[in-house]
Amino acid sequence: MEAVTRLSRVGFDNVLGHLEGGLESWIKAGKEIDTVNRITAQQFELEAKADKIKVIDVRKESEYASEHVQDAYSKPLAYINDWVRDIDPKEHFYLHCAGGYRSVIAASILQARGYRNFTEVEGGFSAIAQTHVPKTQFVCQSKMLK
Repeated sequence: MEAVTRLSRVGFDNVLGHLEGGLESWIKAGKEIDTVNRITAQQFELEAKADKIKVIDVRKESEYASEHVQDAYSKPLAYINDWVRDIDPKEHFYLHCAGGYRSVIAASILQARGYRNFTEVEGGFSAIAQTHVPKTQFVCQSKMLK
């Protein structure tokens, strides 16, 4: 199943189950759904130019160390239970990972815990890197290995 493969790629190896028939079966059953506020990297670039923004990067520390959005906070998804309590639910922030999978998982966890004042960046840092959003100087991850 594709969802299990994608989850294992980002470190979630113990999947307990899945929804037979996917989201369509959920909607047909009349169950409640929710959405994540999501924008493109191009829209993120526009919003970053217009205002001082808070950015949370949920990639691994080594990914963040190699290159990241200037002034972004490193809050790896793997440690979300540790850092989520430090989030001010009234302060808006932008959330991203490398390609969009981990940040959507983080968004889902945040929303389940009552956090709604954030925007997830579609395509993650891979898409952001193609914009003019200020970033740190790139350092190859292999150069950082001990």
